[in-house]
Amino acid sequence: MKTPFDPLLQRYPSQRFPVYAHRGMVNCSTPQAASAGLEILQKGGNAMDAAVAAAAALTVVEPNVNGIGSDAFALVWSEKDQKLFGLNSSGPAPALASIERLKADGKDNDGKMPVFGWTPVTVPGAPKAWKEMTERFGRLSLAENLAPAVRYAREGYPCSPNLAYSWRATARRYREIFKSPEFEGWFSTFVPEGVGPEAGDLVVLPDHANTLEAIGRTNADAFYTGDLARAIDEKSRKDGGYLRYEDLASYEANWVEPISLSYRGYDVCEIPPNGQGIVTLMALNILKEFEFTEKESVETYHRQIEAIKMAFADAFKCVTDPDDMPVSVSQLLDPAYGAHRAAQMTDRAQIWTNELPPKSGTVYFCCADGEGNMVSFIQSNYMGFGSGIVVDGTGISLQNRGADFSLDPDDVNCLRPGKRTYHTIIPGFLMKNGKPVGPFGIMGGYMQPQAHVQFVMNYVDFGLDPQQALDAPRWQWMRDGRVTVESRFDPGMALQLQRKGHMMQPSLSAGSFGRGQMIVRLDNGVLVGGTESRTDSNIACF
Repeated sequence: MKTPFDPLLQRYPSQRFPVYAHRGMVNCSTPQAASAGLEILQKGGNAMDAAVAAAAALTVVEPNVNGIGSDAFALVWSEKDQKLFGLNSSGPAPALASIERLKADGKDNDGKMPVFGWTPVTVPGAPKAWKEMTERFGRLSLAENLAPAVRYAREGYPCSPNLAYSWRATARRYREIFKSPEFEGWFSTFVPEGVGPEAGDLVVLPDHANTLEAIGRTNADAFYTGDLARAIDEKSRKDGGYLRYEDLASYEANWVEPISLSYRGYDVCEIPPNGQGIVTLMALNILKEFEFTEKESVETYHRQIEAIKMAFADAFKCVTDPDDMPVSVSQLLDPAYGAHRAAQMTDRAQIWTNELPPKSGTVYFCCADGEGNMVSFIQSNYMGFGSGIVVDGTGISLQNRGADFSLDPDDVNCLRPGKRTYHTIIPGFLMKNGKPVGPFGIMGGYMQPQAHVQFVMNYVDFGLDPQQALDAPRWQWMRDGRVTVESRFDPGMALQLQRKGHMMQPSLSAGSFGRGQMIVRLDNGVLVGGTESRTDSNIACF
């Protein structure tokens, strides 16, 4: 029976309240992934185990934005260690990928990196992230943590409204642009009947089940040194790609020291470059020079937008693999530099860059257990289903993160073998007086640092609870100078911003403004969660 109503047409906006729990909480963009994390908590796992379970489940229940061939980042608060850890599990360019090689092979797209196919595929890091999280902090085995995802893939799950819309739209687009045999694996895996599922259809992904089972059974070795690695190598060679078995076998995720900025008594924490979390901190470093007493103020929005533009202008010039950055993180976050940039701000909009950002595909979630452990985790195929490459018979959809590399050798983010590119996905975390407040994040390509800034200010400056801080209407600066706003954004405010020189544009697409989650731990140990109202998000707790 088909759904007798349009599940995406919500004529009357619903009102959500924060969710309170004590023993554990998992906030995800789909109810099945949240349930997977809660299942692991109830089996005796901790927040880190739950994060791995949710991450693996999301490759099955939200394959339109992440997959087994994704990258991942995490910020992990370990109550035992009383420390915040950072995990960078993004992959480098293959050893065979170079500007000269691409040009010689005719694979440079008018001087730019291709978006689809094997060329923009970098070494996938997500399975290694699952292994690292489980080995370093978990209580259960990787096989146990991946079991809910295996079950969803093998036994099926009902397709949600937003997933159905995205899946079917992608299928229509891919039929128009994917003509070569290298993309056949995507069609046979995700649209075997020619179209994507509708809301309420049962989705079964048997290849995903077998692959996730193998990853769990071998502690991820199957993906990097085993049969799955050989299958990836074989398809890459067959299709003229650059990724090889040796790239996978030599890959290691990096545990890194988080970077942070003190903002009005809170420490806002992010993953260091090659991630773009530093953009959030650079913008807040400027904004802390001002006092904000009212959220719905033209001066508040104007300064937020200008600070983001300044931060991006600097980040696009210097953020890449940390080995290739011309300046240090400390230089970019120097309070004196933030004050200098703030002093440059006028009461008129200024143009700092004018390049269009690409669309994105990412999942963010957060977890907490009753012992005090908390995880902020993000995983991404980058642009929707990623490169469009699915390794035959495995369900492994590969990200297209390399599309962000430049083919200009003078560009700081130029392609080089073994180099990590500028990376858009960023988990966030709030601390205060050395203690964890909680994980937060808002997925969505170049929207992410903009949404982080708006969210942090909603929570810190304007005292909104986690749910209100997520629900508040958002703006998004585009690299061509436009500022798009949600349909709920005050039109009078948009008009005042336009009079300051901002090119304001309303948008009917809620999906382009990011999808977020947050958990706050109160002093008595109670967990307070907010979840994204713009998609199928859910909080599972007990």
